[in-house]
Amino acid sequence: MSRKIVLFLIISSISIVGNAQQWKSSFEEAKIEAKEKNRKIILVFSGSDWCGPCIKLDKAVWQSPDFNKYAKDNYVMYRADFPKKKSNQLPDALRKQNLALAEKYNQDGNFPYVLLLDKDEKVLGVLGYLNLEGSEYLDKIKELAK
Repeated sequence: MSRKIVLFLIISSISIVGNAQQWKSSFEEAKIEAKEKNRKIILVFSGSDWCGPCIKLDKAVWQSPDFNKYAKDNYVMYRADFPKKKSNQLPDALRKQNLALAEKYNQDGNFPYVLLLDKDEKVLGVLGYLNLEGSEYLDKIKELAK
């Protein structure tokens, strides 16, 4: 039974990676790529396994083909996730990194909380959950850069 679950998770992960935005595995990696490619960073604070609006934003925007088509060539993406379920807990180093990011950028603990940063980590603007399609949300992100 457990082999079937593992196989399902692997197949699901592959299909998600193929269709979803490429999230960086660390904020440091995101900063380096942003500087190298002269791109802005979209920093998303999310509660992936407990925050209803975070889950809706993921499905409507971050997994949207319209958003992904534009974002892959224009933004560097990092998700600072704060899961609550024990089975979804992050490795300690990643958890500490996300806590440090929250201390710097999200002291009020808002979820979802979407920041647009320039390549030098200056905050250009902030969004939260908006009931919009991917292309409409992308337009809001573009407005923040003006």
